[in-house]
Amino acid sequence: MTVVTRSAGLVFSMAAALAVAVPSVAGAVTPTVVGPPQTTRHAATGYAEGHPDLAPAGSNNFDCKPSAAHPRPVLLAHGTDTQAYTDWAAVAPALAADGYCVFALNYGKDSEKDTYGVGDIVSSAGEFSAFVDQVRSATGADRVDVVGYSQGATVTRYYINKLGGSQFVDQWVGLASPSYGGVMFGLVPIIRAIPGADEFVRDTFSVAVSEQMEGSDLLRSLNDGGDTVPGVHYTTIGSRVDEMIQPSSNIALRGPGAENIVLQDVCPQNLTGHFRMPYDPYVIDIIRTSLDPTAERHASCTAVPLGADILQVVIDSNS
Repeated sequence: MTVVTRSAGLVFSMAAALAVAVPSVAGAVTPTVVGPPQTTRHAATGYAEGHPDLAPAGSNNFDCKPSAAHPRPVLLAHGTDTQAYTDWAAVAPALAADGYCVFALNYGKDSEKDTYGVGDIVSSAGEFSAFVDQVRSATGADRVDVVGYSQGATVTRYYINKLGGSQFVDQWVGLASPSYGGVMFGLVPIIRAIPGADEFVRDTFSVAVSEQMEGSDLLRSLNDGGDTVPGVHYTTIGSRVDEMIQPSSNIALRGPGAENIVLQDVCPQNLTGHFRMPYDPYVIDIIRTSLDPTAERHASCTAVPLGADILQVVIDSNS
């Protein structure tokens, strides 16, 4: 969901800029110029301002052939009002170092603005579907694994559950997944009390924002009849102090085949929230070991204070 405060209200974080990118499938963009690894969102955002539309390090090598140890490519889907580089500049190189073929697209582009992850989720899921086909064709892989962050978790789960993607996906990992929506700093109940609230949010922010609010028609449609489908292993990785998805139990899936990992259950002193999740070393290890339980852990459980990096996210989004 990835919402931050910008001047008058809510917006979704980390607008991207422009660089060399190749127009790709169904309106999405597959960046081909690779940027350096980053260890913080702030560093990734700052680098993207001068070198926009980058692929994260270790990703989008369409000559990559999956190994016997890691036969399934890993596809990454970013969050709202952001792009592949700013969300995955730490995760993608970590997965590539593990030996995966890693791919990341920019989806949900606003035709009038230079930003991604703002279009309606059904259309974005269609873009992701075409991207899966593109990766499978290039790599020769029958199936893929998927990691979605924030809105990216919902986009990819819609693809799997509603667009037939379950036949091509083995593992789905939802990082800070708004599975049952969020209240966005507690503002959603207030907004919902206003007549025409959904239209206001769509017009002021984006369709994607309105569709990720707790109780949205999109989420009801996605979850009705069960939030998982057979044949896919689902993992959510969430934080009890997620700023956007409250109650944090809205992150968890409830259907068969779902494993729900709460960061504070495995590392109580780590109070990383929504925005820091893709850059927290311990969380990155959870992603790695969710995809491959035999992966060697690189990070120890260390204390992270409540609200870490939030101020910098707000500053970056207003700069």
